[in-house]
Amino acid sequence: MEFTHKPVLLAECIEALHIRPEGIYVDGTLGRAGHSREIAQRLTTGRLVCIDRDQAAIDAAQERLAPWMDRVTLVHSNFDRVSEILAELDIPGVDGMLFDLGVSSPQLDDASRGFSYMHDAPLDMRMDATAPLTAYDVVNTWSYEELRRILFEYGEERYAPAIAKKIVQARETAPVQTTLELAELIRSAMPAAALREKQHPAKRSFQAIRIAVNGELDALPPMLSGAIDHLNPGGRLAVITFHSLEDRIVKRAFQNAAKGCTCPPEFPVCVCGKKPRVRLVTRKPIVSGAAELEENSRARSAKLRVVEKCDPFDI
Repeated sequence: MEFTHKPVLLAECIEALHIRPEGIYVDGTLGRAGHSREIAQRLTTGRLVCIDRDQAAIDAAQERLAPWMDRVTLVHSNFDRVSEILAELDIPGVDGMLFDLGVSSPQLDDASRGFSYMHDAPLDMRMDATAPLTAYDVVNTWSYEELRRILFEYGEERYAPAIAKKIVQARETAPVQTTLELAELIRSAMPAAALREKQHPAKRSFQAIRIAVNGELDALPPMLSGAIDHLNPGGRLAVITFHSLEDRIVKRAFQNAAKGCTCPPEFPVCVCGKKPRVRLVTRKPIVSGAAELEENSRARSAKLRVVEKCDPFDI
């Protein structure tokens, strides 16, 4: 596939990272390498570590980052292992990290991966093709209660009980095999009013199942904690989210890291000794402008939040 994709909030991310030619940076969600290309070409003696759980992204990056491979390290892993990855690479501190969450454009574009409710394919949805759990397993083996829970919690789907019930009933006759078969089951479980909504009736449910298959929300706390731990003083952490669930996790983690003292307000002096670990660069998330929204529909729900590591000697 030709490299034509423009990554979301590209200019805003590059500006937020304050890239130094000699700095060390991490792109924790390599994808099509759009952000990585822009970071790598700004480095001279610096280093860029690119992480992705999808081996296809790692393989494609060999060509997409070819002019800068002397300063790039590719790592096939999940970003929740960022602390272990940096330790394995003997990198104690990093000057900037970027994480562009959710499913990547190549994964959506490849219908055979089973992420899309618009194209027929086996139920898969794995970001890492070597992982054991697939969407087929979730849809055909998880209980009604588990299905209802993930549809409601991860998809914020108000018709979760009806959809879960329809799936369980259908699989009693035969397993649900494909994406279009699942999308039709979801559609048939929803009332007529819901089918008149602008978005596809299966969008929220597919999101929920994808999140469950890939453990996306579970990976965020260790990633955020590890990333903040390994930032050098003055280093920046930038995270792009695409739905309210992950955005709330990122927002709270940043707020907690920036909070400092947790003593009750009636205490005359601080006794906890807790200091802010970061400062909030963005009090409100950065969103795409009109020009980007016209060019890239995926940017519509994107939110960029940025923090900067505090220097403990300045607090």
